Amino acid sequence: MTHPSAAPAVRLRNITVRYGARTALHEVSLNVIPGEFVALAGPNGSGKTTLIRSVLGFLEPSEGSIELFGRPLSGLSVRDRARQVAWVPQEEAPRDNVPLEEYILYGRYPFHRALEGETTEDRRIARDLLRALDLEDRAADGILSLSGGERQRAVLGRALAQSAPLLLLDEPTSHLDIGHQLDLLSRVRELAHRDGVTVIAALHDLNLAAQFADRIVVLSRGRCHADGPPSKILTEALLAHVWGVIAERRIEPRTGRPYLIPRRLLAESSTAVGTDAFGPIHVVGGGGAASPYLRALVDEGFEVSAGILHLLDSDAETAEALGIPATVEVPFAPISPAVRERHRALLSQARAIVVTPFAVGPSNLANLEDLGARSAHVPIFLVTGPSIETRDFTQGVATRLVRELEAGGARSVGGIEELLRELRALAARAVPAGAAGPDRGAP
Repeated sequence: MTHPSAAPAVRLRNITVRYGARTALHEVSLNVIPGEFVALAGPNGSGKTTLIRSVLGFLEPSEGSIELFGRPLSGLSVRDRARQVAWVPQEEAPRDNVPLEEYILYGRYPFHRALEGETTEDRRIARDLLRALDLEDRAADGILSLSGGERQRAVLGRALAQSAPLLLLDEPTSHLDIGHQLDLLSRVRELAHRDGVTVIAALHDLNLAAQFADRIVVLSRGRCHADGPPSKILTEALLAHVWGVIAERRIEPRTGRPYLIPRRLLAESSTAVGTDAFGPIHVVGGGGAASPYLRALVDEGFEVSAGILHLLDSDAETAEALGIPATVEVPFAPISPAVRERHRALLSQARAIVVTPFAVGPSNLANLEDLGARSAHVPIFLVTGPSIETRDFTQGVATRLVRELEAGGARSVGGIEELLRELRALAARAVPAGAAGPDRGAP
C-alpha cells in the first residue's frame, strides 16, 4: 500500500448531496490515499451509494468539492473520468447478449479513438481477466446466459479491463456465494496492496469489511459516524448504536482481526419468563472478564448493572452496547471518590452480585472493597477461574478481600450456566422488588 504521505487519490471536502428536499449526504469529508482499500459501511439509506455516485461524477454536490488525484472532479471530461475511475454497480443488466469476451472488452473503450477497434493487447487483457475470474470456459457464451454470480464477476472483469487507478464497488458481493465473495475481495485487496489501485467498496457485511479492508468508514443517516482501521471501528457499541443490533465481538486468532456475532435486535424484548422482574444483578469485572456474563444476563432477561470499569475497557464497551448502567472511570486512573460513590449507589440497589475472575490492581481494588458492606444483605456469586492469587496485583489485599467474602457466605459458581441456574432459583424465591426488606435469597 502506498505510504500515507502520498497525495489523496480521493478527497471529499464537506460535501452535501440532496435529492430534492431530502439530504442524502451531509458535510462528509474523506481522504483516501493511493493503494488504500476503504470499505464503506452503514445501514440501508445511510448514503453509501450516493457517495460512490458522487465520486463517479453522476451526482453533483450542492455544497463542498471532490478531487481525484489532486484534480477537481468537475474539471475532468467523461473520457478522463473513465481512465481514472472504474465502477462495479450494485446491479447491471446488460441489454444485448454479447459474448462474454466482448463484454469484458467494453472496459478498453476509454483508450480508443473514434471507430478504432480492439488491439492485440486489449484481447490479451480480456483473456487474462477471464482466466483470473474463472470464466475462461464461458468466453464465447452470451452475457445473458450467465448466472447472477458469474455475471457479477464479469462486471468486475469489465471494470478491471479499464486499468484505472481508482476502483469503486457498490455491494460487489451481493450475488456471490461465500467462496466467490472471498475470492473477489481477495483479488481486490491484492490489486490495492500489490498494484497500488485505490479501492472504495460499499459492503453490507461488516465481517468481510474487517477481514479485507485497510479502513472502514461508517455512514449513518448521511453523516460520517466513524472512520478508522477495523480493530478500532468494529465494536459491539458501534453495531448497537448504528444498526440497533446486540452482538458479541471476537478476534480471529490467525489474523488478529475482529469479527462480530449478531445476537438480537436492541429493541427486542426478552423472552425469558420470570426473570425480568428481578434485579438489578450487579456484575463486577474488567479486562473482558465480565462481558460474557453481561450478555448472558441480558439475554436471560435480568436487569443488570456493572462497575467500576475503565473507559475503553472491553467490559465497558459491552455494557454501553447493551445499555447497562455502569460506573466508568477514565483509563489507567485511580478511582475517584465521585465514581466510587456512584458505584456504591448501584450496589445499594443490587439484589445479587456477580464477581467475575478479573485481574485486580490498585486502580480497581475498590470494586472488592465496596462489596464488604453489601455481603450481609444480598447474595454474592464468585465465578471460579484462575485463582485469586494469580490475579492479585495488590500485594495480597485482593486475596484477603475475596477470602473474607467467601467466609461471609459468597457462593462459588462454575460458569455461566451454573450462575443462571442459581439466579433463576433466586428470582423464583424472591418477593417482588419494593414489597419487603432486602432479600438474601436464603432457602
